[in-house]
Amino acid sequence: MESDAAVVKRVLNGEVEAFSILVERYFDHYVRFAVHLVGNREDAEEVVQDTFLRAYRALGRYEERERFGAWLLRILVNRARTVSAMGRRREKLFPDQADAVLPETAQAHPEERAALREEMARALDQLGRDQREAFLLHYVEGLSYEEIAAVTGSGISALKMRVKRSCERLREILQGVNRV
Repeated sequence: MESDAAVVKRVLNGEVEAFSILVERYFDHYVRFAVHLVGNREDAEEVVQDTFLRAYRALGRYEERERFGAWLLRILVNRARTVSAMGRRREKLFPDQADAVLPETAQAHPEERAALREEMARALDQLGRDQREAFLLHYVEGLSYEEIAAVTGSGISALKMRVKRSCERLREILQGVNRV
């Protein structure tokens, strides 16, 4: 499989259609991530499409030493913040793709997994934007605190605190659900 940097180089050398390789690699995963940021699939798809358009236009500024995915995530997070700030949130739905938040190795039956996804989606929705964003970037996207700082523009110590507090709050919310 060709590296992201090699694909970018092909695009910059005039092979424009190679950009579709990057779209195929990241689109579905980033839509699932964006749903958690903006609250519904329709807005998430729009944010991701806009992200790819902006990334294509700014491809000349992409530096190979960065991971392309992290660079793209920085654009995505900024677009999602803009959409949320504009009040374009519609009905808050978390689709079945909430698998992104659950460990792949969960041994629950399909009905239990669906219930867990639903509970986790509701719990994530109760977090503030900054905590939800930090939690998802760290645990779902697997970014280091340094990478998250580059994506969000926040300080590392603030991000560590947000992740810690989001975990505490999620635990609190989910334990309350299980007691009912």
